[in-house]
Amino acid sequence: MNSKMQPPANFPTQYWHTLDDGRTQCDVCPRACKLHEGQQGLCFVRSCVNHEIVLNTYGRSSGFCIDPIEKKPLNHYLPGTPVLSFGTAGCNLACKFCQNWDMSKSREMDTLADSAMPVALAAKAAATGCRSVAYTYNDPVIFMEYAIDVAKECRKHDIKNIAVTAGYICPEPRKAFFNYMDAANIDLKGFTEGFYYKLCGGHLKDVLDTLLYLKHETDVWFEITTLLIPDQNDASEEIEKMSKWIVDNLGHDIPLHFSAFHPDWKMRDIPPTPPHTLTRARDIAMSNGMRYVYTGNVHDTAGSSTYCNSCGQRLIERDWYQLGEWNLDAHQSCNQCGTRLPGLFEAKPGTWGANRMGVAIDS
Repeated sequence: MNSKMQPPANFPTQYWHTLDDGRTQCDVCPRACKLHEGQQGLCFVRSCVNHEIVLNTYGRSSGFCIDPIEKKPLNHYLPGTPVLSFGTAGCNLACKFCQNWDMSKSREMDTLADSAMPVALAAKAAATGCRSVAYTYNDPVIFMEYAIDVAKECRKHDIKNIAVTAGYICPEPRKAFFNYMDAANIDLKGFTEGFYYKLCGGHLKDVLDTLLYLKHETDVWFEITTLLIPDQNDASEEIEKMSKWIVDNLGHDIPLHFSAFHPDWKMRDIPPTPPHTLTRARDIAMSNGMRYVYTGNVHDTAGSSTYCNSCGQRLIERDWYQLGEWNLDAHQSCNQCGTRLPGLFEAKPGTWGANRMGVAIDS
């Protein structure tokens, strides 16, 4: 597409069908919104126009920023490198604890003040030295057509594509979407159906299906993040069950991030997650055989660093998003015992550090 084109108001989409009662059903995610003419889905960005489902936010963003890749979070994928991050507005879940609610819960087109067509966005990523582009802030599955077109352009520049998503997507669009992603962080919000239904307005099984799909049917590198909320999903028994499921179904080497909650959106009466809760969760997961478990949103160098699962040497030291000690050889293996570290690592770590820089895209 021409980088000088203006974003279309209604971008045609593929995953929908017409119902017998005249409504049109969106088939992107398990929510299956059934819309009359002119109605929007819960996600806000997909609506029914001329009895078809269109995407209203193609080429429109809530902003562009160059982040450290560890902020996604991805600890085993091009450490220390800059990633061009952007999102749109809306979300297909209704999490009462949303930490990005100003974008994901937005129902205002004014939120989408910045615009960029795919060619221009990929060119900016290349010009700024970004090794990857992340579709993040709100869930990219709801703007998958835009994300896929950007990803296609990024691949022309050898720029990797990263999805930061809750994984709440149906099988057919899931295959199409992840076909263009190189890495992902999947937000596994809890490990009970009750938590998903009451606090997120979704279902656990659909997210687990996405994790199984990524592991067994794709080459996408993925890591998992769980935001631990006091008295909601932080019970030892639940963490025990979740970590065992991951080991049994996905393997020992999937990195898992336990992240600290802070009061936000509709759960401002819940206190922040104590650091010891994250440490306890990390200990439980590792005792169940998970080799790479991290703590996030708290200052914990030990809990955010990477260690060799064979000899215990610290391989990558992290102080927030700043990298320190680096003990990987040119073959992404421990330079002490030779055990390979799973993921994607370059011969030398990136030097982007904790920098964060807003950018404008010339469209």
